[in-house]
Amino acid sequence: MAKYDDLKVYYENDINENPIMNKNVAILGFGSQGHAHAQNLHESGVRVKVGLRQGSKSCDRVRKAGIECVSFEEAVQWADVVMILLPDTVHRDVYENHIAPYLKDGMYLGFGHGFSIHYGEVVPPAGVNTFIVAPKGPGHLVRSEYAKGRGVPSLIAVGQNPSGDTFDVAIAYAKCNGAGKAGVIETTFKDETETDLFGEQAVLCGGATALIKAGFETLTEAGYPPQMAYFECLHELKLIVDLIYYGGIQDMRYSISDTAKYGDVTRGPRVITAQIKNEMKKILEEIQNGEFAKEWIEENRQGQPNLKKLVEADKNHEIEQIGRKLRGMMSWIKEEQLIGADER
Repeated sequence: MAKYDDLKVYYENDINENPIMNKNVAILGFGSQGHAHAQNLHESGVRVKVGLRQGSKSCDRVRKAGIECVSFEEAVQWADVVMILLPDTVHRDVYENHIAPYLKDGMYLGFGHGFSIHYGEVVPPAGVNTFIVAPKGPGHLVRSEYAKGRGVPSLIAVGQNPSGDTFDVAIAYAKCNGAGKAGVIETTFKDETETDLFGEQAVLCGGATALIKAGFETLTEAGYPPQMAYFECLHELKLIVDLIYYGGIQDMRYSISDTAKYGDVTRGPRVITAQIKNEMKKILEEIQNGEFAKEWIEENRQGQPNLKKLVEADKNHEIEQIGRKLRGMMSWIKEEQLIGADER
């Protein structure tokens, strides 16, 4: 185990996989994370079944992977460990109707993200162990890295621990999912949930897409061709992010021109101002106090009208229309694409 300040990071040789090898593991869901976890654990020698809704078309994909596909109820009744890898929006319904009636004391209930437990959408009985194994990457990367003999760093956290060995089970699960090769980081349900939501909203998804669109609109409104605006504000972003991903901000600055570097350090703070940071703090507060969770839960109860309206509006944004045409000219992009919206 390595320690970085107060952070505990475990690697392959630190982890005993036996606590998961002698258990039946039910993976509920076969989407982005579900398909990766199920196949990775299966190929690591873990006894795995995948639980899906009755009549799910995904059962064919499960069977092609050499894994047995059963109903939610069958999976839970068979399992010692139940891993919920379904969208947060359906956790409560699936838990109350398909999981809770079959839970027994001493079973283990796992999650890929702590939202449902942290905000009280799922409340397991005291005799059930709970944990998180949350890879820090999309499921298609979790699967492709495992297939290459590598892994994606993962967070693990223990909630309820009546059996006294939940940490051992969780970290063994993470190892068999490939995470031991990249590092398994110990955290809490609270910290995983709140930092994950904040990262998605303020930087990785919300912040990044809003910044891209604002830059694109600034150039096109000033009369520049939308094709050039697309390349400068969206296409080339990957090149910069890759440099940061592999070597941090300083490696990126080492690789770019002095002109770009000077523009970075003098103009960047004019875009992301103290006012923007204050708005980020408000977003974090809404996550911490449960305001965002309440809003999102209510949005789902109403059928996601606001989400659908906003996503649909962005589909018709000029940057998306231009992007589809330009990407069609670059055959290598399609060849290297992990997943597309039209494949769901």
